[in-house]
Amino acid sequence: MPKYPIINARKLVKILKIYDFVLIHTRGSHHVFRNSKSKKMVSVPVHKGKDLGRGITKAILQDADIPIDVLLKKKIKK
Repeated sequence: MPKYPIINARKLVKILKIYDFVLIHTRGSHHVFRNSKSKKMVSVPVHKGKDLGRGITKAILQDADIPIDVLLKKKIKK
């Protein structure tokens, strides 16, 4: 099993938007997204200048049912 990469929150938000997740609201530094089709909700901690750890990235992608291949194969522009 490949390692989850360390990415920043902006890249993860772009991936969520590709999978039809829409920003519902923000509470502090956490942005809450919802998929209109599956009704799944995920929360992304957005801290300026900090990267997300592998564990939180894995948890968010699993909650959103997004495969790891998306992170490893796609080049997401900043």
